[in-house]
Amino acid sequence: MNDNEERPVTIITGRVWRRKGGKAEGVHLMLVAPDDDSAVRRALESLAAEGYAEAELDQIGDMDGVPDDEPHLSAYQGALEGEVSIITFDEPL
Repeated sequence: MNDNEERPVTIITGRVWRRKGGKAEGVHLMLVAPDDDSAVRRALESLAAEGYAEAELDQIGDMDGVPDDEPHLSAYQGALEGEVSIITFDEPL
């Protein structure tokens, strides 16, 4: 991929904790980064800035297209605009 091509939106999935030992939440992060290492670094920095004490990232990959539903649709748009979009949700027991 050369610098003139638009980079795909990266999605990272995992779990986050507001407090060490607290309740885990599922997380999807969307962002645009030049490589996986940069994506993970930006994701962790953004989570820390939002007050998360711990994060466990499980998978990373490129989005194949625009999501159909909210909140992922807005998160995808935010990523295209340079944001690190964070979506949290309750994890099933």
